[in-house]
Amino acid sequence: MSETYRTVGTRASAAFEVRGSEFIGHVKPVETVAGAEAFAAEVEAEHADATHHVPAYRVRADPFREYSSDDGEPSGSAGKPALNVLQGEGIENAVCVVTRYYGGTHLGYGGLVRAYSRAVSEALDAAGIVEERPHDSLKIAAEYDDSGTVRGIIESSGCEFDATYDERATFAVRVPSEERAELCDRLRDATSGRVGIE
Repeated sequence: MSETYRTVGTRASAAFEVRGSEFIGHVKPVETVAGAEAFAAEVEAEHADATHHVPAYRVRADPFREYSSDDGEPSGSAGKPALNVLQGEGIENAVCVVTRYYGGTHLGYGGLVRAYSRAVSEALDAAGIVEERPHDSLKIAAEYDDSGTVRGIIESSGCEFDATYDERATFAVRVPSEERAELCDRLRDATSGRVGIE
């Protein structure tokens, strides 16, 4: 896999109507299959009265995972077109769900393909497409005596992190994969190896 990849910039949605049926495309950046499935479940719960919820995702897991479902629409008319848009744009680590409220008029196979494709395209436009680098999640634990040093190193690296102070200081850090080894080395050197890294 390449070092950078294209994904969506933020969670977004876009809605339109076709012959009485309302289509709402929802997209969100995710890093795991579990995250993709949780988002699909969340959209389904938000729109519990909708006729269909068609999910599609592409996640840079190991191995790479792609998934789509027609959710009761004619086979190949909904999930595959949604996934095709993600593939065509080269989007990874993203999930889309297209919600459909049936309006009473059958759209036919071609009409469904066009509507589901359009819903994903418009949601991608709303979210914006960004270049992203692969990241790793680290859990770093330090004694209080070392916690200031550890926090300073994490802050100076520019990584996103959350800190929790219980019996020890714990930092949940999101670090670009290519910078992981260097950050771990700096933390171990600064604390004489006392820091715990998972």
